[in-house]
This record gives sequence, structure tokens and C-alpha cells, in this order.
Amino acid sequence: MFRSQPFDIEAYEKRSKEGPCFVCELIAGNNPHHIIYEDQTAIAFLNKYPTLYGYALVAPREHREQATGDFSLEEYLALQRVIYHISEALRQVVPTERLYVLSLGSQQGNRHVHWHLVPLPSGVPYAQQQTAAIDAASRGVLAISDEEMAALAQQIRSALA
Repeated sequence: MFRSQPFDIEAYEKRSKEGPCFVCELIAGNNPHHIIYEDQTAIAFLNKYPTLYGYALVAPREHREQATGDFSLEEYLALQRVIYHISEALRQVVPTERLYVLSLGSQQGNRHVHWHLVPLPSGVPYAQQQTAAIDAASRGVLAISDEEMAALAQQIRSALA
């Protein structure tokens, strides 16, 4: 459907480690992404560098760095409820054999905790699934136009309604 293009992993890692927080910059309006959901506590948006179609991220609006330790149980469960609803909307819009839900990043880079929601399409060979499916360094990223990303974001927002 979309061709892959090479991804400059070194530049990405440098930004992740040395640059400002990408989620905080997005929330401040300095790092535009295609937003699919936002409320007073969370934001969900399409990944700028998707390895698979429909790849989205969900993050708390407040800068937090631990996937569980920086949240009360109630805050964590509320965020997981958002993740669930975004995941179900993705599954309605994007053909999905399995939806991967991961929290990646570390104190060394991409510190603002966020969850990756990655729809694996049917027919992907097993050796190209799981972490291999999100490895932009070896797979490259999908060449999806801004217009196509905007249309996808709108479809997901509609599925959430």
C-alpha cells in the first residue's frame, strides 16, 4: 500500500536524547502531529515515523516518565481506558491481525512516557512481526503524505465518536 523509505535513526536518536521533550513540544504547539484524541489528561496522535499503517501514540499531557510509578492507580487506569478506546478505533479503521501496545523510551531518550499502538496487518511473515515490525532502522518508515495522514486521523476520530 505505502512504500518504505529509509529512516535516519542517528538523527532521531540525537533528537530523542538531546532535544526537548517531543510530547511536551507537541502539546505546546511546537511539534505538529495528526491528533486523533485529546482531553485534559491525555493526547493521542499518529506517529510521524510509522513502520506500519495506523501506528499511533498515546501520552499523558503532563510530563511523566515512569509507565506506572508516576501515576496513582486511578490515573493509570484512566489512561489505560483512553488507550483501550483508541485501540478499538484503530481496529475499526485499519485491518489488524494483532494490535501491539507497548511503552518504550527510557531516562536516556524519549523520557515522556507514552504508549505505542501498532496495528499489525494480516499476512506479515512471522519473522517480520513483533519488535521487528516497529524497527524503523531496518524497515524504514512508510511514505505517507500529510493529506493521507490527515484523512486517517479523521477516520480514527470518527470511529471514536
